[in-house]
Amino acid sequence: MKVAVLDIGKTNAKVALVDTDSMTEIAVLTRPNRVLPGPPYPHFDIDGIWAFCLDGLCRMQADHGVDEVSVTTHGACFVLLDAQGALTCPVLDYEYDGPDAMAGEYDALRPAFADTGSPRLPKGLNAGAQLHWLVKTLPDLGARTAQVVSYPQYWSGRLTGTFATEPTSLGCHTDLWLPQEGRFSDLPDHLGLTMAPLAAASDEAGTILREIASVTGLRYGTPVRSGIHDSNASLLPYLHRTEGAFSVVSTGTWVICMSMDGDRVALDPTRDTLVNVNALGNPVPSARFMGGREYERIKPETSDPTPEDIRLVLAEGKALHPAVETGSGPFPGRTGGWSDSAMSPGEKGAALSLYLALMTSTCLDLIGARGPIIVEGPFARNELYLDMLRVRTGRAVLVSNTATGTSLGAALLCVPGESVGAALSERRDRTSDVEGLSDYGRRWHRISTAAHNRMAGDPERA
Repeated sequence: MKVAVLDIGKTNAKVALVDTDSMTEIAVLTRPNRVLPGPPYPHFDIDGIWAFCLDGLCRMQADHGVDEVSVTTHGACFVLLDAQGALTCPVLDYEYDGPDAMAGEYDALRPAFADTGSPRLPKGLNAGAQLHWLVKTLPDLGARTAQVVSYPQYWSGRLTGTFATEPTSLGCHTDLWLPQEGRFSDLPDHLGLTMAPLAAASDEAGTILREIASVTGLRYGTPVRSGIHDSNASLLPYLHRTEGAFSVVSTGTWVICMSMDGDRVALDPTRDTLVNVNALGNPVPSARFMGGREYERIKPETSDPTPEDIRLVLAEGKALHPAVETGSGPFPGRTGGWSDSAMSPGEKGAALSLYLALMTSTCLDLIGARGPIIVEGPFARNELYLDMLRVRTGRAVLVSNTATGTSLGAALLCVPGESVGAALSERRDRTSDVEGLSDYGRRWHRISTAAHNRMAGDPERA
């Protein structure tokens, strides 16, 4: 079966065609996910994304044929619709800091972390904070809004006419969901908003509208799945194929670490840990940092490291200290940087890969992860990152043999049963300097943790 996946990431929007028989991607089209500056505030280019998706579906149908359609999107995004299904306001970019102006008022309304598993995050990263700010600042928005839909379900709704909300998106640090109880929190009622009906990620939202069939060439009656939050799409291929404890590291704009059957630990909301909800509706301890964004910010200063660059960085302890993106991650509020500003571009390239691996291992520690670590996405191609992650954690590191783990996971929503999943290969250390990596990791962790504890006002632990 060939499944066309609308994969709307924070940085890029994609249309991927997945062959579920071979679990491979036949074709992928990509465009940047532009943020429009406003007025009235920075918002996503919904019309541009929609035109791109329709064109992608048309091309996939013409070149290969499409049997079903599925959807996956980034989190921290909800859409307000009127009774006719039209937007009542532009779709807010969660990196806009407008909601911070009402932080005190919102904090008095939001449910407790113990109930929602949602840490308090800046800007619009808590979807509830977005909704609160929108309702308070846009005249009559509440009265004009018939329902609030989660982002994947907005796009499947555009294709089918049926809109919904879904737990994997609701469980993404929104303050809107109680993961242990599997129901909405009281926050939507406090805001005077009606959430769209619940659907499971694998539910059939419906079949494509006649006008969509006409524009794209898809068969009228082509099924469309409701859709899934992208980090949970990355997790889905392994839920039925991996026995015992394991963790998944989904890399992209965000690096999301998710622990399955790990140790029970008390999550620390001040360090960007949270409870996600997987496609089966189960709570998943998680931690994250904006690794892809940090990589893109630092990359212009670097070049690909040579073996000598790596040797010097390990031997002399040259490092990138957290954090590059200071508003999230396990070391929030701390502005890091290079330990030695005179480092060469190659040395900086090595230190950057090591930094990303050590931030990842810190996240895994915070959520009690055990067992093998599955890495998917761009960082799965970074050998030094994989080496350090393997050495620092002491656990097997497996690499997903797919280019776009989110698209593969979303395609699996269309496949019944538990017999399919992603092909994995184990990556062993490609460097002989295991001791050097181990010493470097311990030193980096000690320095970073001490600095964090000092900021947190805990001089004894520092």
